[in-house]
Amino acid sequence: MAAKQISISGGDGAFAGYLAAPTSGRGAGIVVIQEIFGVNQVMRDIADDLAAHGYFALVPDLFWRLEPGVQLTDKTDAEWKRAFDLMGRFDPDKGVADIQAAIDTLRARDGCTGKVGAVGYCLGGLLAYLTAARTDADAAVGYYGVNIQDKLGEAADINKPLMLHIAAKDQFTPPEAQKKMIDGLSANPLVTLHVYPQMDHAFARIGGAHYDKACADLANGRTSTFFRQHLS
Repeated sequence: MAAKQISISGGDGAFAGYLAAPTSGRGAGIVVIQEIFGVNQVMRDIADDLAAHGYFALVPDLFWRLEPGVQLTDKTDAEWKRAFDLMGRFDPDKGVADIQAAIDTLRARDGCTGKVGAVGYCLGGLLAYLTAARTDADAAVGYYGVNIQDKLGEAADINKPLMLHIAAKDQFTPPEAQKKMIDGLSANPLVTLHVYPQMDHAFARIGGAHYDKACADLANGRTSTFFRQHLS
């Protein structure tokens, strides 16, 4: 597995991305969509793990218009405050356009099979949903996406497989929001929903306050199978 910073050409400028490549030099691509903390060690580790499993994994810097290269952790109140400030100023529409640019970058990569998926967490979970509705990604997975219930008008535009992992006790997505999301998506045959009854937000973030290894392993195993089915 090799990793490096690359430049991604977007519609309104170039921005950075962290690319982890499989040692074989050949495989499908996956865009890893960041949390509110930027392209930090957690996101890079996810990309490295995907590369170890045979994928080209690219983490685009979606905060580049606000603050290029930001890397925060979830360990201090000051970092949380800064992360929420960035999220509040972030334009999801431009973010999805950047994700499409990252998809295009992977498809053009030597060794990429042309199949490209996306996986996102938290803010990236919402963006993974929007990726399924707005981009030409071959498959998308979202973990504990926030505010999907406000974007259900786009559900009819989903034309490729989407999997969502829902934390039933998510402090950022209350039960009524989850019910709207589930009611609005469960009839779509392209959408697979998994609910984790006792889990809070970010249960799959290694080292996070709500990390739960058993449920994280379950969700990650489902994600791995999903991508093998739809990107091979």
